[in-house]
Amino acid sequence: MDVLVGLLFGILIQQVLCQYGMVHVVSEKGHSNPKDYCILFNSQWAHLPYDLSKAALLPLEDQTPSVLCSASDVPRGGFINKIPMIMRGNCTFYEKVRLAQLNGAKGLIIVSRERLVPPAGNTSQYEEIDIPVALLSYGDMLEIYKVFGKSVKVALYAPNEPVLDYNMVIIFLMAVGTVAFGGYWAGSRDVKRRYMKHKRDDSAEKHEDETLDVTPIMICMFVLMCCSMLVLLYYLYDHLVYVIIAIFCLAASIGLYSCLYPFVRRLPFGSCRIPDNNLPYFHKRPQVRMLVLAAFCISVSVIWGVFRNEDQWAWVLQDTLGIAFCLYMLKTIRLPTFKACTLLLVVLFIYDIFFVFITPYLTESGESIMVEVAAGPADSSTHEKLPMVLKVPRLNASPLALCDRPFSLLGFGDVLVPGLLVVYCHRFDIQVQSSRIYFVACTVAYGIGLLVTFVALAVMQVGQPALLYLVPCTLLTSLGVALWRRELSMFWNGSGFVKEVPCPSLVMAPVDCNQGPEESLPSSQQEGDAELINPTVHSAEHSNPNVDTLKEDSPKDDQGQSD
Repeated sequence: MDVLVGLLFGILIQQVLCQYGMVHVVSEKGHSNPKDYCILFNSQWAHLPYDLSKAALLPLEDQTPSVLCSASDVPRGGFINKIPMIMRGNCTFYEKVRLAQLNGAKGLIIVSRERLVPPAGNTSQYEEIDIPVALLSYGDMLEIYKVFGKSVKVALYAPNEPVLDYNMVIIFLMAVGTVAFGGYWAGSRDVKRRYMKHKRDDSAEKHEDETLDVTPIMICMFVLMCCSMLVLLYYLYDHLVYVIIAIFCLAASIGLYSCLYPFVRRLPFGSCRIPDNNLPYFHKRPQVRMLVLAAFCISVSVIWGVFRNEDQWAWVLQDTLGIAFCLYMLKTIRLPTFKACTLLLVVLFIYDIFFVFITPYLTESGESIMVEVAAGPADSSTHEKLPMVLKVPRLNASPLALCDRPFSLLGFGDVLVPGLLVVYCHRFDIQVQSSRIYFVACTVAYGIGLLVTFVALAVMQVGQPALLYLVPCTLLTSLGVALWRRELSMFWNGSGFVKEVPCPSLVMAPVDCNQGPEESLPSSQQEGDAELINPTVHSAEHSNPNVDTLKEDSPKDDQGQSD
């Protein structure tokens, strides 16, 4: 309890000492449109108005050659009704802002070449100062003079952050839609795969049916790989981030191809095949339309890779490729039992909590390894971001969107890990013919867990590990449905998937008029032939005793065959 109170107190103190605001820049000559830039301020020096209309628009005095640490740094005439802009360094924030206030300044902007930190002081200093002081990045200072020139006016203000940004609705729809569609598609493919197996069909759709059944050993190896990769990214981010980007481009193009293949193969044109050749892959003579599809998917990935840092539109391509990748993984990876589902979700639940909440006590900087890697280290020389997230730009104008987090993010793991459980529930629904109650309940639970995550994010104003809320919601809901239906043992062990059960549809065997009477064959051979020709009948005889009754009541001709 003391730890929780201390954590909440630390969050509140951080919000008091460090706040994001905006500096509104206007050219005095009217050459450029006004623009807002990010500033970091401490409200204990002085509060900034929430509304731009209530903020004073004052001339900006360029004093960046100076650090304003002594009276000799003050120009003749002082800073009467102006906001001086100086460089950071050589003395404390208090000394700088005190000199500015004594010389008539209405505010102070300090330019920093380093990472922005809140301008701190003590209680007596806060009481003495009544003008705002804010930090501005060196890059923004250069842009201001490049765009607006030296003659500018500025206004300092800090609008309130919205409780919830509307982009959360878009992320919610993308995540729940991906989980629901992926779960439905994977379950449907499982039924078709079983049906095609009994037909012994070796058609061109064979590649669509390839799946990977996950074992407990594979789950443990996967989690160890995740831990190792996360730690390596934390220490070698600038070197490994490009490897992750390349892997994402390759995997996303494969996922996009897999998602578009069912639609392209139904096109009425392009079905001709390329001529015989000895080239790798092409020696299989793929269809022309499939080659065009592959080229298209690779092109989309390459375009994203080249323009990935274009904030205006590159996020649309990233989300499209990410959703295609998630759908492909949900269709390909199968958890054979609810026991395996529970193992995977619980282990990753612990993994998420450890790297978000525990690692700040183990790192020198006090930062969470998970948050640092997901958002990108502040001291990264590449300024690259990991692409394994769904991202949507903030729709509300706010200091947080301008300064720190212009996008809202949801990791692929928060879609894939619960999504695999949804897939299992749909396949189990089909096996026990339960009108998809497990699938619907688990999908709704995923949506509720995501909403709880958004509420926690809005209340705490701190990045949340989504699996902290998604895992309990989905696991407990699925478990509750199994208990309610009295199918827990079957649901836990996945008894319908460990051994293949034939498709319930009846396949009639062709009648051979030249065949002799069935009575002339040994009974064991008749049963064997019937099982080979129609495996569903053999299974039905054991599960449905009425089959024998129907056979006895059927009229027979002289040769022992049904009319």
